[in-house]
Amino acid sequence: MKKVLLAPLDPVHDIGLKIIARGLEEAGYETLLLPPDLTEEEIIDNALRENTATLLLSRTLGYGVAEILARFVDLADAAGIRAKVKLGIGGMAIRPELAAELGFDAGFGPGTTVEEVVCFIEGREYRPDPTRCAKTKPDMTAGYGYGYRHAGIAARLDRISAQIMDWVKDKSSPGVERARLRDELWNAAEWRARRGDGELYRHYPALCGDIPRKYYASGELHPKTRRFTKTEVEGLEKYLADTKARMSVRKLQHSRRKPLVFVQYGTGCPFMDIGHILASEAWGADGVVHFDPSWGARTEGFLDGFLTHQEDGTVITPANFNRIKGALEDSTLWQVRAHRGLNTPETAVLAGKMGADLTKINFCYGALGAGTDPARMVVDGYHTILYAKKYNLPFDVVTNEELCGVPAHKAFAGMLIVADLAVRLGGRPILQPLFAYSPEVMVGGLMADNYVDFNTAKIKALRGIIDAPLWPGAPIGFLTHTEDRVQSAMATALHACLASSLEVDAISIASTDEAYSGGPISAPSRIDTLRAVQEGFRFFGQAGINPTSEADRYADELVAGIEKVLDEVAARGDFVAAVHEGLLGSRAEGAYPGRSGKDTVTIVKK
Repeated sequence: MKKVLLAPLDPVHDIGLKIIARGLEEAGYETLLLPPDLTEEEIIDNALRENTATLLLSRTLGYGVAEILARFVDLADAAGIRAKVKLGIGGMAIRPELAAELGFDAGFGPGTTVEEVVCFIEGREYRPDPTRCAKTKPDMTAGYGYGYRHAGIAARLDRISAQIMDWVKDKSSPGVERARLRDELWNAAEWRARRGDGELYRHYPALCGDIPRKYYASGELHPKTRRFTKTEVEGLEKYLADTKARMSVRKLQHSRRKPLVFVQYGTGCPFMDIGHILASEAWGADGVVHFDPSWGARTEGFLDGFLTHQEDGTVITPANFNRIKGALEDSTLWQVRAHRGLNTPETAVLAGKMGADLTKINFCYGALGAGTDPARMVVDGYHTILYAKKYNLPFDVVTNEELCGVPAHKAFAGMLIVADLAVRLGGRPILQPLFAYSPEVMVGGLMADNYVDFNTAKIKALRGIIDAPLWPGAPIGFLTHTEDRVQSAMATALHACLASSLEVDAISIASTDEAYSGGPISAPSRIDTLRAVQEGFRFFGQAGINPTSEADRYADELVAGIEKVLDEVAARGDFVAAVHEGLLGSRAEGAYPGRSGKDTVTIVKK
């Protein structure tokens, strides 16, 4: 039996060596663990006396550590054991490069496994088990039946959905027609095989606004976009190949199965997006969300080509989607937002054809907080739900109108209207309440004592209404972050731990510089937040966070408010008019019916 000598080259710390020693014994090795605070000479004397073939040392941080370790190697050499004894060094600050520089045969940093050490002892190449950190792509809607637990709200939603379906049945829009063309005339497989776009662009430009129409007529691009050069494309492909060859992914959730953790990308440059996505995947993100530019949402039609954009928001084109999709890990959920503008239905079609896993739809938010005309948004949203069903895309129903100042109960009423309509049409909605320090909260003092009760109340209220998946966002902790990266990471992590304690299905998190970056978000700031969330999950494990009794009171008030709003909308009998009249968020509350796409709804001739 091979004997392994382990010695802490440290006055106190030896926990890492104890763990490794136990693992080696279980693997069949005879080990001898020396006590702390021995001199270098005493350790070498023990190695000579025990005639060991392997000596494993550990050392924590400290002044002069490099000199101490280098001196140890010199003493081992002088004692005549260096040539016949394998020397390994481990510790929090140790990396293989440092160990090699100091003359050791191997260095072991944090996260070292017993298997790794065994390979070193036996002179075998260490090959990490690829299944050890393997992640799978889950269906967030699995196990939810969308049954109502609140009969009164179910009855109100039934009336409103019927009104919407009756109103929209004979209506269309340029956005719906472009989506129909993309659905019927464009084949992603043929396009990927470089066999063209079919008949799509014979008809498509006539349904577009000025920017895409100019592009299809003369090749003129939006002034803040350009095509990637051949050299840039070759650089991207080399970067991807090099990075994928050493890529591994982490799991953030520790002992729990959820929540899944999503991050948003949209630097404007798909090359940079891919770098951010890979960094996020490597540090544990389970999903990524595509963020497009605001002008794109107010433009009828998409451009084409592999394009970079000089401001925030990555332009939606088949080529951009194709490059991003091709860079994703198999386990990563990919969401493409389709919730706010004039390309909503076509976005869902294109996302579905390019292999997205999720989309985002909320015609209430799109009409009240994102600038799109309510009538146009309802028509387009209705058809987007149908395409989401066709392409098997579950979608979240975001309540970002809260950030404008709309009270949560009104935003939730709108979210439930969209979700109810979706279920009736065969869709699979995911409710997305905000975990945010919203204007309503600030003015009303709803989080004067803590951030726990009101956020918990949102989850309690929604769970008391319907059996549906929940995905707080977006991002969690919005408006609790400051320009201090440590504070922002901590605020996100605390909200993530609350979400975990409430056993929601997913969360969206910000990077630590997202609210205050003043420019492109940096990859280190993404990693800050992911690491903070991971540590938060590790800290709580299966333990939880207990809200006060205020959470129940807030939940009851939310449900009562939702009932009142739904009563008013149902009584109005015209959903679009209800939006214009402020029943789901008024101008005084910061919600303004949008004007983009006004008067573009058409009646379908039978």
